[in-house]
Amino acid sequence: MSEILREIGMIARALDSISNIEFKEYELAKGQYLYLVRICENPGIIQEKVAEMIKVDRTTAARSIKKLEIKGFIEKKEDQHNRKIKKLFPTEKGKQIYPFIKRENDYSNTVALEGLSEKEIETVSNLLQRVRKNIEKDWEYVKKGNKRNY
Repeated sequence: MSEILREIGMIARALDSISNIEFKEYELAKGQYLYLVRICENPGIIQEKVAEMIKVDRTTAARSIKKLEIKGFIEKKEDQHNRKIKKLFPTEKGKQIYPFIKRENDYSNTVALEGLSEKEIETVSNLLQRVRKNIEKDWEYVKKGNKRNY
């Protein structure tokens, strides 16, 4: 039973490692591509939503987003109605690198799902979404300062 999460972890770490190596030439440091993709796909998103999508804490998200801003991949703009809200947008530099990141993701998906039928791919996708939803409940609970009972 516990081997399932180990397998998921190994897959995630391997793909993350590959991406970090391949995106280094674009000056994207560890995991920054994750943030850039979410911002490119959701222009005007706020930092908190990006953190929620990637499943990281606000501080981690803030650090990575700041680095992307410094490197010129994204920019922050004030909300027209509430100046406290900063919306995130990709810059031209960010928009130019997005297709390469997307191609890498599509390629990794193809490699990962090689040899699986359409039905198997659908089943894996549905099951993983259910697993993620189960975990999200605990993630939200612990994120609010609570402790789980093992």
